[in-house]
Amino acid sequence: MKGTAPDRTGSSAWGRLLRQLVLVFALPVVLVAVWWVTSAGSQDVYWPPLRTIVEAFWEVWTAERWTGDVLPSVLRLAAGVALAAVVGVALGTVVGSYRRVRAVCEPVLEFLRAVPPPVLVPVIMLFAGIGDTMKIVVIASGCVWPILLNTVEGVRAVDSVMSETARSYGITGVARLRRLVLPSASPQIFAGLRQALSIGIILMVISEMFAASNGLGFTIVQFQRSFAIPDMWTGILLLGLLGFALSVLFRLAERRVLAWYHGLRDATRGSS
Repeated sequence: MKGTAPDRTGSSAWGRLLRQLVLVFALPVVLVAVWWVTSAGSQDVYWPPLRTIVEAFWEVWTAERWTGDVLPSVLRLAAGVALAAVVGVALGTVVGSYRRVRAVCEPVLEFLRAVPPPVLVPVIMLFAGIGDTMKIVVIASGCVWPILLNTVEGVRAVDSVMSETARSYGITGVARLRRLVLPSASPQIFAGLRQALSIGIILMVISEMFAASNGLGFTIVQFQRSFAIPDMWTGILLLGLLGFALSVLFRLAERRVLAWYHGLRDATRGSS
């Protein structure tokens, strides 16, 4: 009687998952441990022990603050990044597809990209007011550039053989855009979206420091002005956790949408 062969596929999958978890959490755990130990005996008002910050965290960030400050910030961030994605992908596709348009627009785009978005906050306030619209526009004004430039490069890098094949089969216009251009450029587009997400979190905080009545940026500044230093640190810690959570969610979405691309890349690596 022959014995049952061990399930090597399942064990290897769990092994890969375990290695990924170790790689993801190893450095944060080490940094938190170092912070905890080095700040344990701190008497500095501006550098409280991590234990004090953690204890204050649960007192500060109650359900009321989550709905009144965190949720509005996340919604503004989502709206700003979404607006930037629509504008960046649409404009980047046009610029990347036509050489003459790229030649005309490139100097202007490079000039506008060099202007720091925080500098535009007072100007945007003049046109958009001081409400949520201003904050969303500020976030979008900074997030649009990595999406736009990566889309341009992705569209320009479409394989010429595939492009000629599509043309010979009569695939043009919207069909060519949907079935060839955007799928081919999607890895570059997602790279731009990943960069835009990090920029968006920074601009979300900055925009909420100007004429705001709620949000994470507003709350952190209020803590600082009232010398509630541990509470201020809890806001900074929450921003880091929020950025980490959004990064993980984005990676999961990217892996799902670009499953074909990652599978092809893994297959290429395995055969080489």
